Amino acid sequence: MFEPHSRRLAPPQAPAFIESLRGVGYNPETAIADLLDNSISYSASNVWVNFEWNGPDSRLTLLDDGAGMSEEELFAAMQLGSKDPRAERAPGDLGRFGLGLKTASFSQCRVLTVASKRDGRISAFRWDLDYVESIAKDWIILAGSQNGSEQVLNLLDRVTSGTLVVWERLDRLVGPAPAQDRGAQNTFLEMIERVGFHVSMVFHRFLVGPSTPLKIFINGVAEENRVRPWDPFLDWHPATIRRPVAYLGSGESYAEVQAYILPHKDRLEEKVFAKAAGRDGWTAHQGFYIYRNRRLLVAGSWLGIGSGGRIWTKDEAYKLARIRLDISNASDFAWDIDIKKSRARPPDALKNRLRAVAADARETARSVFVHRGRYGTRQADPTLRNVWTNASGPGLTRYMIDREHPIVNRALATSEDARAVIEDMLRVIEKTVPVQRIWLDMNDDGSETGASPALSNAEIEPVLTGLWGYLRHTVGLEAVEARKRLLATEPFNSLPELVAAIITKLESGDQ
Repeated sequence: MFEPHSRRLAPPQAPAFIESLRGVGYNPETAIADLLDNSISYSASNVWVNFEWNGPDSRLTLLDDGAGMSEEELFAAMQLGSKDPRAERAPGDLGRFGLGLKTASFSQCRVLTVASKRDGRISAFRWDLDYVESIAKDWIILAGSQNGSEQVLNLLDRVTSGTLVVWERLDRLVGPAPAQDRGAQNTFLEMIERVGFHVSMVFHRFLVGPSTPLKIFINGVAEENRVRPWDPFLDWHPATIRRPVAYLGSGESYAEVQAYILPHKDRLEEKVFAKAAGRDGWTAHQGFYIYRNRRLLVAGSWLGIGSGGRIWTKDEAYKLARIRLDISNASDFAWDIDIKKSRARPPDALKNRLRAVAADARETARSVFVHRGRYGTRQADPTLRNVWTNASGPGLTRYMIDREHPIVNRALATSEDARAVIEDMLRVIEKTVPVQRIWLDMNDDGSETGASPALSNAEIEPVLTGLWGYLRHTVGLEAVEARKRLLATEPFNSLPELVAAIITKLESGDQ
């Protein structure tokens, strides 16, 4: 029997608890992003990330030129839970739980060394998980670097003040693979490429701007090694549709939201289109982008929001919709920010407003996608003749060829026998449109492989010449009306300058 008010101290077992922390869920990209948060919080202007391949002796170093830390501050930073997550943070502080540096590092390596330089003095401490597990069996932080790695601390000679993070024994990144293992080395190189894109995306708003931007270098110090920002919103492009900023909620739930509808592929240069697709393709990168103090937390998600009893998924038709959502570090608990800073959940009070913003962006994006970028750039023309029309019924959408399209109408304006054959052909085409196959082809790689290629100049002229003669001499339209009709007919409506030049030549031949 215990006494009514007896107490027992129950500290967690260090080896077991640290191993549990290793399973929090970081990957190399999110772990390195967490290290960069510390560099930014300490006002670094430059950060150099270096990956060294050497099999089991591979190493990662991250050096910044920030304010650095004193010995006491560094020791505190090396402790788990070094800051109370409930404490008020400086507006630009990217941390929260006092765990990021340690949990991010433990998830990838077994030796974490951090050295910092301030006022010309260098301090260094390290966690050695093998030492904790096999020898100390307690929460022991060691001073200095591990034997054989002392020269790594010389990297601090490059900065007046700053901090150096060193990962060694990269058991999660490399494992026991020998340095000669080409497969393991290629995997290591692929990881570096993924990290580069992730950093360019997560910190893109720090890498540009009117003030001196942050510079991050990977595996080198030259400009070619500098990480360039990946802007999800193509804010600079004239064809990008920008919705007004919406200010939602108040207090800890406050957020600023702005929707962007990116240009259709037809409005983008090939290189711009490929870069804007991101690492995972256009479809994967749609949705909300949540930023905390300008640092990206969530990159493309509909946040479990939907309509009609259905949660929205990432569909091809909405791939041009990307929505920027900004919160501050005072909103962490309201938005349920996790330790890795890679998850956020909107407060219930904001979901209806967010649903309205997203629904508008999705519908606009769908219109741009369907109309190949012409939506929002000109007034809709009710006289426009599309080749294909659609009619919807209960649970069914039918696609039909418009019999009033001038080219189709011209073909039908022949003998009754020929007209019957053409009608039979059109009905067969309409009944066999491979909608599912087109959709699958378009979704295979996020591109628009299902879209038909545009007519070339050489193909357009004879078609246009024949149609001009039909409208002028068979239908009996005046030249002005015939020109107007052709410029409002698909596919000629998308090439007004070329069509106008051909018509001008045809008009001169009519005189």
